[in-house]
Amino acid sequence: MPYLYFQTFKHFLCKTVNQTKSQKTKMHIEQVNHEKNGYFRALENDTEAGLMTYTWAGDTKLIIDHTEVNPAFGGQGVGKKLVMQAVAFARESNIKILPLCPFAKSVFDKTPEIADVLF
Repeated sequence: MPYLYFQTFKHFLCKTVNQTKSQKTKMHIEQVNHEKNGYFRALENDTEAGLMTYTWAGDTKLIIDHTEVNPAFGGQGVGKKLVMQAVAFARESNIKILPLCPFAKSVFDKTPEIADVLF
């Protein structure tokens, strides 16, 4: 009897894990831009994975002032994805970035191929 129970539980557990994996959706990043500031927000299954805020300094420069990652998503590269989205936005908009946030600055320091948007 215990063996049968274990096998049933094992089947249930494997099925649940596989369903959870297949139900995951891809993380996406949205941008909200206001006149003086804005943010990039990473979402997965409607859960906020990370947030990076910025302030406009004129029309051609944005200052990244804070990056924060939900602890449940730590170590998954969410912060870097937010910075890279800001870099893509800067390239598309022909603007420069001043990374005052220590995390964002470290990404710029470690990634020379994004120096073209650095102020």
